[in-house]
Amino acid sequence: MQHIISALVENHFGVLARISGLFSARGFNIDSLAVGETHDPTISRMTIVATGEDRIIEQVGKQLNKLIDVIKVTDMTEEDHVERELLLLKVSHSTKTRSEIIQLVEIFKARIIDYSPKTLTIEVVGTSDKILSFIDIMRPFGIKELARTGRIALQRG
Repeated sequence: MQHIISALVENHFGVLARISGLFSARGFNIDSLAVGETHDPTISRMTIVATGEDRIIEQVGKQLNKLIDVIKVTDMTEEDHVERELLLLKVSHSTKTRSEIIQLVEIFKARIIDYSPKTLTIEVVGTSDKILSFIDIMRPFGIKELARTGRIALQRG
Protein backbone atom coordinates (compact mmCIF):
# COMPACT_ATOMS: atom_id res chain seq x y z
CA MET A 1 0.00 0.00 0.00
CA GLN A 2 1.19 3.52 -0.75
CA HIS A 3 1.65 5.79 2.29
CA ILE A 4 1.92 9.57 2.48
CA ILE A 5 4.15 10.55 5.39
CA SER A 6 4.56 14.14 6.49
CA ALA A 7 7.52 15.02 8.70
CA LEU A 8 8.27 18.38 10.27
CA VAL A 9 12.03 18.59 10.72
CA GLU A 10 14.69 21.05 11.81
CA ASN A 11 16.01 22.89 8.76
CA HIS A 12 19.61 21.68 9.11
CA PHE A 13 22.25 20.27 6.81
CA GLY A 14 22.10 16.45 6.54
CA VAL A 15 18.53 15.89 7.80
CA LEU A 16 17.28 14.84 4.37
CA ALA A 17 20.11 12.31 4.01
CA ARG A 18 19.43 10.76 7.43
CA ILE A 19 15.70 10.41 6.78
CA SER A 20 16.02 9.01 3.27
CA GLY A 21 18.75 6.67 4.58
CA LEU A 22 16.31 5.31 7.15
CA PHE A 23 13.97 4.26 4.33
CA SER A 24 16.68 2.80 2.10
CA ALA A 25 18.24 0.86 4.99
CA ARG A 26 14.93 -0.97 5.38
CA GLY A 27 14.62 -1.70 1.67
CA PHE A 28 11.93 0.88 0.89
CA ASN A 29 11.89 2.80 -2.33
CA ILE A 30 10.69 6.37 -1.90
CA ASP A 31 8.12 6.97 -4.65
CA SER A 32 8.26 10.74 -4.20
CA LEU A 33 9.91 13.18 -1.85
CA ALA A 34 9.21 16.90 -1.55
CA VAL A 35 10.94 19.17 0.96
CA GLY A 36 10.51 22.86 1.65
CA GLU A 37 10.58 25.47 4.36
CA THR A 38 7.41 26.10 6.35
CA HIS A 39 6.19 29.48 7.55
CA ASP A 40 9.05 29.19 10.07
CA PRO A 41 12.40 29.20 8.20
CA THR A 42 13.98 26.99 10.89
CA ILE A 43 11.52 24.17 10.11
CA SER A 44 11.01 22.20 6.89
CA ARG A 45 8.16 19.90 5.89
CA MET A 46 9.06 16.66 4.16
CA THR A 47 6.33 14.81 2.29
CA ILE A 48 7.42 11.25 1.60
CA VAL A 49 5.38 8.82 -0.49
CA ALA A 50 6.51 5.21 -0.06
CA THR A 51 5.00 1.83 -0.80
CA GLY A 52 5.08 -0.86 1.85
CA GLU A 53 3.19 -2.92 4.39
CA ASP A 54 1.28 -0.89 6.96
CA ARG A 55 3.08 -2.50 9.90
CA ILE A 56 6.56 -1.79 8.54
CA ILE A 57 5.73 1.79 7.53
CA GLU A 58 4.43 2.30 11.07
CA GLN A 59 7.80 1.08 12.41
CA VAL A 60 9.66 3.48 10.11
CA GLY A 61 7.45 6.31 11.41
CA LYS A 62 8.37 5.44 15.00
CA GLN A 63 12.06 5.34 14.10
CA LEU A 64 11.75 8.72 12.34
CA ASN A 65 10.26 10.19 15.52
CA LYS A 66 13.38 9.08 17.42
CA LEU A 67 15.72 11.14 15.22
CA ILE A 68 16.92 14.30 16.95
CA ASP A 69 16.08 16.68 14.08
CA VAL A 70 12.53 15.34 13.63
CA ILE A 71 9.77 17.36 15.29
CA LYS A 72 6.64 15.45 14.23
CA VAL A 73 5.77 12.57 11.88
CA THR A 74 2.27 11.93 10.55
CA ASP A 75 1.10 9.12 8.25
CA MET A 76 -1.62 10.97 6.33
CA THR A 77 -2.71 7.95 4.33
CA GLU A 78 -5.83 7.37 6.43
CA GLU A 79 -6.21 11.01 7.53
CA ASP A 80 -8.48 13.51 5.79
CA HIS A 81 -5.99 15.51 3.72
CA VAL A 82 -5.43 17.57 0.59
CA GLU A 83 -2.64 16.62 -1.79
CA ARG A 84 -1.24 18.15 -4.96
CA GLU A 85 1.55 17.66 -7.44
CA LEU A 86 3.10 20.02 -9.99
CA LEU A 87 3.99 19.05 -13.55
CA LEU A 88 5.96 21.05 -16.09
CA LEU A 89 5.65 19.49 -19.53
CA LYS A 90 7.19 20.58 -22.82
CA VAL A 91 5.26 19.32 -25.85
CA SER A 92 5.77 19.72 -29.60
CA HIS A 93 3.17 21.69 -31.54
CA SER A 94 2.44 22.73 -35.09
CA THR A 95 -0.19 24.95 -36.67
CA LYS A 96 -2.35 21.82 -37.03
CA THR A 97 -2.07 20.67 -33.39
CA ARG A 98 -1.75 23.96 -31.47
CA SER A 99 -5.48 24.63 -31.04
CA GLU A 100 -6.17 21.05 -29.89
CA ILE A 101 -3.40 21.28 -27.30
CA ILE A 102 -4.73 24.64 -26.07
CA GLN A 103 -8.22 23.14 -25.69
CA LEU A 104 -6.82 20.25 -23.65
CA VAL A 105 -4.87 22.70 -21.48
CA GLU A 106 -8.13 24.56 -20.77
CA ILE A 107 -10.04 21.34 -20.00
CA PHE A 108 -7.39 20.34 -17.44
CA LYS A 109 -7.31 23.87 -15.97
CA ALA A 110 -3.60 24.00 -16.77
CA ARG A 111 -1.54 26.95 -18.01
CA ILE A 112 0.80 27.54 -20.91
CA ILE A 113 3.83 29.17 -19.32
CA ASP A 114 6.23 29.28 -22.29
CA TYR A 115 5.81 29.36 -26.05
CA SER A 116 8.31 28.79 -28.83
CA PRO A 117 7.71 28.15 -32.53
CA LYS A 118 8.05 24.39 -32.00
CA THR A 119 7.13 23.74 -28.34
CA LEU A 120 4.71 24.74 -25.60
CA THR A 121 5.61 24.44 -21.92
CA ILE A 122 2.58 23.67 -19.77
CA GLU A 123 2.08 23.83 -16.01
CA VAL A 124 -0.42 21.44 -14.41
CA VAL A 125 -1.31 21.32 -10.71
CA GLY A 126 -3.50 18.56 -9.30
CA THR A 127 -3.71 15.06 -7.98
CA SER A 128 -1.38 12.35 -9.22
CA ASP A 129 -4.24 10.88 -11.27
CA LYS A 130 -4.81 14.21 -13.01
CA ILE A 131 -1.08 14.54 -13.72
CA LEU A 132 -0.89 11.00 -15.17
CA SER A 133 -3.99 11.59 -17.30
CA PHE A 134 -2.56 14.80 -18.72
CA ILE A 135 0.74 13.10 -19.56
CA ASP A 136 -1.13 10.29 -21.36
CA ILE A 137 -3.21 12.77 -23.36
CA MET A 138 -0.11 14.75 -24.41
CA ARG A 139 1.95 11.70 -25.52
CA PRO A 140 0.59 11.60 -29.10
CA PHE A 141 1.71 15.22 -29.64
CA GLY A 142 5.32 14.41 -28.74
CA ILE A 143 6.47 15.12 -25.20
CA LYS A 144 9.95 16.66 -25.30
CA GLU A 145 10.58 16.94 -21.55
CA LEU A 146 8.74 16.77 -18.27
CA ALA A 147 9.44 17.40 -14.61
CA ARG A 148 7.24 16.49 -11.63
CA THR A 149 7.50 17.65 -8.05
CA GLY A 150 6.10 14.58 -6.35
CA ARG A 151 3.19 14.92 -3.99
CA ILE A 152 2.80 17.43 -1.20
CA ALA A 153 0.01 17.14 1.36
CA LEU A 154 -1.57 18.84 4.35
CA GLN A 155 -4.24 17.60 6.74
CA ARG A 156 -7.63 19.22 6.35
CA GLY A 157 -9.01 21.54 8.99
